[in-house]
Amino acid sequence: MKNKSRFRHGAALLPLVAGIAAGSAQAAVVLEEVIVTATLRAESLQDVPVSVNAVSGEKMMEAGIDKIEDLQAYVPNLTMSETGIGTNIYVRGIGSGINQGFEQSVGMYFDGISYGRAQLSRAPFLDLARVEVLRGPQNILFGKNSVAGALSLHSQRPGMEFEGMVSGLYEPTHGERTIDVVLSGPLTDRLGARLAIRKRDMDGYIENLTLDQDEPERDEGTARLILDWAATDDLQAMFKFEVGKFDVTGRQIEIINDQNSTSPVFGNTATGADVNGDGQRNYSEILFNTNVPPFVSINSDASVLNNELDYKRSSNGDFSNNDTQNFTMNLDYAWGEHTLTSITGIMSYEYEELCDCDFTGSELFKVEFEEEYKQYSQEFRISSPVGGFIEYIGGLYLHKSELEFYDSILVTSNVLPDLINLADFAAGGTRGRPQDGPGDAGDEIRDLGTPRDFETDTELWSTFLQLTFNLSDTLRLNVGGRYSSETKDGARKLDFENNRTGERIPEGEVDSTVAINFSAERHDLEGSRDESNFSPSVNLQWDFSDWGMSYFTWSKGFKSGGFDARSNASPAANAPDPQNPVDDTILIGSFEFEEEKSTSYEIGAKTTLLDGAAELNVAMFFTEFDDLQISIFDGTLGFNVGNAGAAETMGLELDGRLAITEKLMMTGALAFLDFEFTDFKNGQCNHVQVRNGEDPDGDGLCDFTGETNQYVADFSGNIGLVYTTPIADTLEFRGGLDIVFTDDYNPTQNLDPTQEQDGYAMINGRLALSDFEDGWEIALVGKNLTDEEVVNYANDTPLANSIFGAVNHYGFIARPRSIGLQAVYRWY
Repeated sequence: MKNKSRFRHGAALLPLVAGIAAGSAQAAVVLEEVIVTATLRAESLQDVPVSVNAVSGEKMMEAGIDKIEDLQAYVPNLTMSETGIGTNIYVRGIGSGINQGFEQSVGMYFDGISYGRAQLSRAPFLDLARVEVLRGPQNILFGKNSVAGALSLHSQRPGMEFEGMVSGLYEPTHGERTIDVVLSGPLTDRLGARLAIRKRDMDGYIENLTLDQDEPERDEGTARLILDWAATDDLQAMFKFEVGKFDVTGRQIEIINDQNSTSPVFGNTATGADVNGDGQRNYSEILFNTNVPPFVSINSDASVLNNELDYKRSSNGDFSNNDTQNFTMNLDYAWGEHTLTSITGIMSYEYEELCDCDFTGSELFKVEFEEEYKQYSQEFRISSPVGGFIEYIGGLYLHKSELEFYDSILVTSNVLPDLINLADFAAGGTRGRPQDGPGDAGDEIRDLGTPRDFETDTELWSTFLQLTFNLSDTLRLNVGGRYSSETKDGARKLDFENNRTGERIPEGEVDSTVAINFSAERHDLEGSRDESNFSPSVNLQWDFSDWGMSYFTWSKGFKSGGFDARSNASPAANAPDPQNPVDDTILIGSFEFEEEKSTSYEIGAKTTLLDGAAELNVAMFFTEFDDLQISIFDGTLGFNVGNAGAAETMGLELDGRLAITEKLMMTGALAFLDFEFTDFKNGQCNHVQVRNGEDPDGDGLCDFTGETNQYVADFSGNIGLVYTTPIADTLEFRGGLDIVFTDDYNPTQNLDPTQEQDGYAMINGRLALSDFEDGWEIALVGKNLTDEEVVNYANDTPLANSIFGAVNHYGFIARPRSIGLQAVYRWY
């Protein structure tokens, strides 16, 4: 490793990639410049008039940041969490919620290609140069639906010298094993190649008491080949081929709250065991033992009684098998002093999932999912030379995608039918059709399947232009806009069948039973949407000194409408069952939702202090949202998409870094956030609101006007320290410490006050010894060293309240303390 600096580019901690560059023993310590492409040009981070955090690929490898869920700890106001049937990504309190019909409000772009589907955010990272997190609307240069922000991922590219790396990590407590292999270098004078391969496995950190195994068990594999070809002196081409898989068995879900049932039938100790001995029965006790001959005799595994956060779950098994494919071609042609760019992307993925979506070890029901997605995109850009009075970047973007989604609720045992028979008997037959006799409604759903097919095709074209007027040496005006035109076709069909034989179930009492107990009905819907939008932006940038820059931005954001994939009912109100005179069940689902718009104001400053040894950046923002797209749990088994009236989000973001000495670096970030729904009358009621009489008509919808949003913490941030020192001729010690902290936040989408996540301060750390001459390094990597209990997402347990009268919650639990051994060998 000759002529390699001891202070490597990835040595600093988040939020900004940093290093310490010292020209000589007598020279002042200065920070290494961070280069980003947030404006589609390579610029210093301190010159970019955007609130952006940049994270180096080496830092992500050193800290064990494998996917966005790990990255969020180091980027304030960024939140990502898995849910029972989807994935949430939020920036500054804004995200898309749970629905396969949604594209994300936070756009993700991988080497310039839009990765707008939520499932792709679960994919693992591999051999990245950096990740840039841009907060606030990014509709001009990034374009597609990035109304809340954008994540821009950049692959590591081949260099001019042969190099390679082998890295391995082993964490014994949770059985984590990761191996990375990278080979890179020139094949000819004009052709370079880089091959990166990752294999990662993990046994899991949640004990499944029912199946006696650790979960979630992960099996990941990714391979990427990048070819860089200097075809001529003026034409540079990059070709990327990537395939990956990430298969997961089990989930990080457990029941975290269980309260006594208010049902006169199921809450009565006469119907079964009172394990707690309090004279009442909660949901866990109902599932554990309910005996009312001849209707039901349940004796479930005792694991169902586990109903608190303890890293143990009760489940009959889940899995998610995912495969991804990507081809990207990037062409840059020097046309005089201009640069012409073409980015072609062909991307697809498919997955199969089985969700034990009652989230208990009792055999109530399961849900199976399948999704297949194909996308083609093409972007053409022209970039002017820099330095003149007018600079510009303009282009044309074309996008075509096809989505096919299938899911089905599966009743695979007699437990739920027998329980509904008991409820039907106690209710005088009103859980089904009373004229057929009480106590038989559950028979209608034995072996029930509810196959639902959803598909949507999208065609989009847009054109954009951003102009920069260099009004003086210190004053620049950036004006831009993007015009988009989009066509979407959507269809959704739901039916009932026998899940063993596949035969369709004829209309009859089953329809009444499913409507009353599952809030679902057969339907067959299709539609088409055509919409266009112009999103402008104005930015004024002023260099107020040689050590600082300030900016003001006004912009409008836009996220297109679409079709709901997950609602269990038609948007048209159904008529109650005419053969059931006491049935007043009226289902109102959803299918089509409208576009979402935002207007944002941001003022910020970026400063370089102490003769280059320190940086401090600040951004203040205010954003108004109209027709905010929301996904609302219907309280039973479905999600309905709609548009909230309006919302406002505002806050303050600070980040900085300081080279305290040549050996010691400190970084930090702090964000304050205030979010308020200014018009949201159709939110999902939580049980406290129901108890307080805030849902008088019983439709499950409550007024959330004046409330905050899911995941919003008043403040969050991080502090990092890195100490680097030589300890022998070629040996180097480097120690890093991260403190990640947040105030209280609510992980539930209905803001249930009983599920508030307490604020915490989490510590991550790394101790490394390396030989920069021979290229080896060995390190201890610790995550969540303070062993904080963190709930990333929580919600009402399906059917617990609607059928059994019990308040019960499940949660996605973050990984507890882990300490792994990492070994790296590099050669040049």
